[in-house]
Amino acid sequence: MNNVVYFEIQSTNPEREVAFYSTVFGWAATRDEMIPIPYYRIETDGIAGAILQRHTDIQPERERGTNAFTCSVQVENFDMAAECILKNGGQVAMPKFAIPGKCWQGYFLDPDQNVFGVFQADENAGK
Repeated sequence: MNNVVYFEIQSTNPEREVAFYSTVFGWAATRDEMIPIPYYRIETDGIAGAILQRHTDIQPERERGTNAFTCSVQVENFDMAAECILKNGGQVAMPKFAIPGKCWQGYFLDPDQNVFGVFQADENAGK
């Protein structure tokens, strides 16, 4: 109970973010025409989600941190995922670091400046 079961990524350019996340993580996206704003339903191997039109300015300014509930995506290989993210317009928000005995973790910005995490499970991380 009380599990996260759905996520939404807001964007000033949803089509761009659909292309970004589809390329980086292989997520499938379908436009939902029943919703009156650009809204793309996302299918992952985990929880479902959506990318939708952002209707406000991006806040706060980048130097001030994030005011979001940040999700992390588990990947097979952190370094390969990071390379793909950067090649497709993402940026490093917090470089790769070890959570000892658990995983490699890092944070990135998508092309619309949304923060998301990436982690690779590794019981030898930081040892």
